[in-house]
Amino acid sequence: MITKNRKGVNGKFYVGVLERLRARVFRVRPKLAKGGWILHHDNAPAHSSLVAQEFLAKKGILTLPHPPYSPDPSRCDFFLCPKMKSHLKGTHHGGVQEVQKAVNVVLNGLTSEDYQGCFQSWEKRWNRCVELEGDFCKGR
Repeated sequence: MITKNRKGVNGKFYVGVLERLRARVFRVRPKLAKGGWILHHDNAPAHSSLVAQEFLAKKGILTLPHPPYSPDPSRCDFFLCPKMKSHLKGTHHGGVQEVQKAVNVVLNGLTSEDYQGCFQSWEKRWNRCVELEGDFCKGR
């Protein structure tokens, strides 16, 4: 249930996320401003919405296709979420700001080796999914 203090994640909301992501990528990696980066997101309705797809096309942001109904290549599921869960598990936060602070501690603590390992695992999973022609692969 969406309360008036919360926003639902729809295409319009996601375009705002993409705008902030794009600005951040260009600020942190200015060489990518002329292209050269590819976005990989899943098939969530907000991601595949017409407004989001139009934004990506207009801005020239290439996307890596995600197999329909397949969670296999999703990095968040096997990289970021477990790190967040292990850090936040068993703790109580008094509000959104405390949660954001705790999440930032996790994100700021990630090393380049963490990211390298993530992308190596992602590549293995992606190749496995291609080998299975998009079928769900249980052995992660």
